[in-house]
Amino acid sequence: MTVPALAPLAGGTATRLRPITEKIPKSLVPVAGKPFLYHQLRLFHRHGIRRVVLLLGHLGEQIEAFVGDGSDFGMEVVVCQDGDAPRGTGGAVRRALPVLGSPFFVTYGDSYVELDFTAVHQAFQRSGQPAMMTVLHNRDQWD
Repeated sequence: MTVPALAPLAGGTATRLRPITEKIPKSLVPVAGKPFLYHQLRLFHRHGIRRVVLLLGHLGEQIEAFVGDGSDFGMEVVVCQDGDAPRGTGGAVRRALPVLGSPFFVTYGDSYVELDFTAVHQAFQRSGQPAMMTVLHNRDQWD
């Protein structure tokens, strides 16, 4: 079974990480010596994601330059820039609809969650519903 495209939301200004994020976007902040996005794309690939549509805003051109076409990560990466005015979560997803295909996953660009995307996709297909939200119950381990 082919896993649908995944759209990480990576357009925010990351005010809580300032001053680091004044010059680089949150997705490129180093974690264990590599940009966070590096780790995230590797995670997605490990779980069967082969097409990512990055929803970008603040300093998005840096993210685009880092990831390129995605071939270094074994996947196709398409970029959808927010443009001059931030559109928020819904606006970013709506703007990307022509390149997302259907169905698709949306996640946060600053989340690292081990998730069986194939199982989620199968549950969605069985549900017959137009949309599905997957929530992680973290048992009060994190904020």
